[in-house]
Amino acid sequence: MTIRVVPCVAPAAKPLALALAVSLTFAASAAFADEADVPTVVVSGARFPADPALAPIGSTVITADEIRRAGSADVNEAIRKIGGVFGRQSLDGSPDFALDLRGFGSNSSQNLVVMVDGVRLSENELSGAVLSTIPVDSVERIEITRGGSSVLYGDGATGGVIAIFTKSGAARGVHGSVLASYGQFEARDLRANLSAGIGQWALDGSIGNQDTDNYRANNRFKQTNFNGGAAYSYDGGRAGIRVDSARQDSRLPGSLTEAQFQADPRQSKTPHDFGSLDSDRVTAFVEHHLGATEIAAELSHREKTVKAAYEYNYGSGPFYSRSKYDSRQTQFSPRMRNLSDIDGMRNELVAGADLIRWNRKTTADFSLADASQDSKAIYVRDELRWDAAHNGRVAAGARHEVFDKDYVDPLGMSTAPEHSVQSQNAWDLQASYDVAPGLGLHAKAGQSYRLPNADENSYRSSIGVLNAQTSHDLELGATLGGAVNNVAVRVFRHRLRNEIFFDPTINGWGANTNLDPTRRQGVEIDGQAALAQDWRISGHLQHVDASFTAGPNAGREMVLVPRNTLSARLAWVPGNGQSADVGAQWVSSQRYGNDFSNSCGARIPSYATLDARYARQLGPWELAVAGNNLTDRQYYSNAFGCKSGIYPSDGRQLKLSARYAF
Repeated sequence: MTIRVVPCVAPAAKPLALALAVSLTFAASAAFADEADVPTVVVSGARFPADPALAPIGSTVITADEIRRAGSADVNEAIRKIGGVFGRQSLDGSPDFALDLRGFGSNSSQNLVVMVDGVRLSENELSGAVLSTIPVDSVERIEITRGGSSVLYGDGATGGVIAIFTKSGAARGVHGSVLASYGQFEARDLRANLSAGIGQWALDGSIGNQDTDNYRANNRFKQTNFNGGAAYSYDGGRAGIRVDSARQDSRLPGSLTEAQFQADPRQSKTPHDFGSLDSDRVTAFVEHHLGATEIAAELSHREKTVKAAYEYNYGSGPFYSRSKYDSRQTQFSPRMRNLSDIDGMRNELVAGADLIRWNRKTTADFSLADASQDSKAIYVRDELRWDAAHNGRVAAGARHEVFDKDYVDPLGMSTAPEHSVQSQNAWDLQASYDVAPGLGLHAKAGQSYRLPNADENSYRSSIGVLNAQTSHDLELGATLGGAVNNVAVRVFRHRLRNEIFFDPTINGWGANTNLDPTRRQGVEIDGQAALAQDWRISGHLQHVDASFTAGPNAGREMVLVPRNTLSARLAWVPGNGQSADVGAQWVSSQRYGNDFSNSCGARIPSYATLDARYARQLGPWELAVAGNNLTDRQYYSNAFGCKSGIYPSDGRQLKLSARYAF
């Protein structure tokens, strides 16, 4: 649901740093091990299915097997635990943590794009993609591409793109599974899915019910969802339709001061606040081959209703503030790809369009805003693969997008109807080359952009609409090893102009504004290795410097951005029906959310958490025990004031599960 808020490795990290170092060292020493038995994973190239040789340069792929082995209860958790993406505890008790690629703080959701089967989940408002509505058992793979990606994905893709692909086919016959789990805080999860391959038809459906009291008081979360699809394969292509529906209800525990957090992090000072979300999405798709040319398109329509109620005590109170947002979004994304050979070189030409219409109607005590946006984009990208022995690749692309916005709010800052038209261009150049067996280098440069959304324009510092945010992006990387044992290092820099952010120092109240020039730069290291036949280790490290580069705040750190994040996982899969998976995450300290001047005498403390899962296969049954935050660390990653506005993170939670597959 949508909740609006006015908004160097420390000694404690040494054990985790050692785990990552061991992983990387072993991967380097085993870089040339025999990897003939590694299964091929089909990935997505330029928005089309592709073989691994044409995977997005510098991308990370999470497979269904990895998700299952780690026991990830939802897609968001898989992205954080396995993909090494930093996430902040949700404010509404849902499992939809705010994901952050490359240090964009409280606006991280607006600086990455989430796609599901080619359909954009990121929206034109201050809310993150609701990934909990995607059944985790339906996911075939997740691809994480860090860095500027606006050529293919448009608005908001400066931090990167998370593309989720569900299982598109079904084996002959009928297959399915049923899962039930129970854990602390009255956490109950029931899921069932069924798939069938009948002739040229592939059918699937899943239902789920999740209910938990959560760690904090007044933080009960309930969700039911249904997802289903049908696809028909024919000579030359396939076509189908998908339906996704979800209902959420949340109790909202609110924020705490530091003193309240220290006294009892589970308490709530807002016992009567609550909210809900209803979401329905229908998507039709077609894929067709015409010789060396492929055409594909998705037509998707989504309707969403968000409600919230807050209690305030002023004078003779209490008073209640109620709000309701009804939004609709329709997306049509036709595209084509041509594969050809030019003098022994493989050429991939992709061109397409993204047409999106979004509108929202608000009924609230503080707003009667009607907002709409039409965006029209065209893009083209060409990639040439040369010198197959060294996997040489060079690619270039460009995008032009026009945004047409309307807004009016009789209760807002300006009661007159407002119309604006803004356009932006994106471009990128990419190249990669294997300079030696098992050693590849790559480079990426480009320009990405983000437009102010309806929420940001409705409470802004300027008379007119906010300017578009642009970023000049640069990345240099190296990969050592093969599919099983490897290390990948990426050095990156994003130089931003007109970054869109909520500045709490404006007029004493704060407002959304275009910041003075800012920068994100740093290094990312991913590594994985097979320690022995049954053991596997992986790790992800990100170091990022997020700071102002000009203006009165020049040299100061951006808020809510940890300088270092680190995760490591150890998996044991002996092949006798048992499996175990242990993970650790460490996050360094960060500035409080309103500390633009870097003058607060404290920082959000660093923290480390540990999770684990053990599973045993008994015929068609799988029994498992899992735990998150096993050391019961009391910590928080969201704090919007100096030692205040704190949203505590979850304490330790253990759960048992049973899964029956047929």
